[in-house]
Amino acid sequence: MLDKPSGWTSHDAVNKMRRIAGTKKIGHLGTLDPLATGVLPLVVGRATRLAQFYTKDRKAYSATIRFGHSTDSYDRDGSRTSEDKPFDLKSDELEQMLARFRGPLSQMPPAVSAKKINGVPAYKLAREQKPVELKPVDIEVFRLDLEKIEGADIQVHLECTSGTYVRSIAHELGQLMGCGAFVQELRRTMSGEFAIADAKTLEEVEELAQQGRFEETLLRGERLLPGFPAETVDLLTESQIRQGRDFRTSPFRVSQSARLVKAMSQTGELVAIGEQKLPNLYHPILVI
Repeated sequence: MLDKPSGWTSHDAVNKMRRIAGTKKIGHLGTLDPLATGVLPLVVGRATRLAQFYTKDRKAYSATIRFGHSTDSYDRDGSRTSEDKPFDLKSDELEQMLARFRGPLSQMPPAVSAKKINGVPAYKLAREQKPVELKPVDIEVFRLDLEKIEGADIQVHLECTSGTYVRSIAHELGQLMGCGAFVQELRRTMSGEFAIADAKTLEEVEELAQQGRFEETLLRGERLLPGFPAETVDLLTESQIRQGRDFRTSPFRVSQSARLVKAMSQTGELVAIGEQKLPNLYHPILVI
């Protein structure tokens, strides 16, 4: 799991990791803007197929929002779209404004974003000054806490559904305050079960790889998809699963209502994801 540096796209980071790991089979679980730093979960080798199970993970961010004017990208990398306006950041007023962004919301993505319009990323159309017609997206903000006010900046912590644009929240907050605002700094501290405490910088990953310890940068299978019940299988069953054969689970460990289950090896590695055929009988739909 990578602690992405600022100034890199997620694709840049993946390409760098491919060179370090010596494999093309690396993908990421959720894009980060170039400005943003923090948790960028990567999947390597056959584990790239696990990406399908990580489409709606909860995210957490620490963001610095700067007031005074707005930008076309809703962050500091964009072009200014308004003149500087005077403002007065008071905690009680900000709290009232932030309350509007908590809970289920219909959010308009930024025009400068990776959202596709007829197969073309919106940011390409925006840069070519072509019309960008995006549709609102249903999201949910579980937490949005004001942590600090410092000059023209506020620092917030938020937890939200996948697909939420912190930049849009900053922009709309600036509009409500009447002075414009944009994201100055953004750091993702959590993506699903992946936390910043487990993330390593590119320099740390490269150093471990040079020492022949690249595997230390990877999370063990037992920590993946913690919401799925797990069944530890013996060597014979593991071999049969790899041949595509059904496997049974213990009714004491796996609920009969569980649609998907993880088959784990005796050494704690993820063997497969199984889908229920009958109570406590699963068919491997993805083998690692």
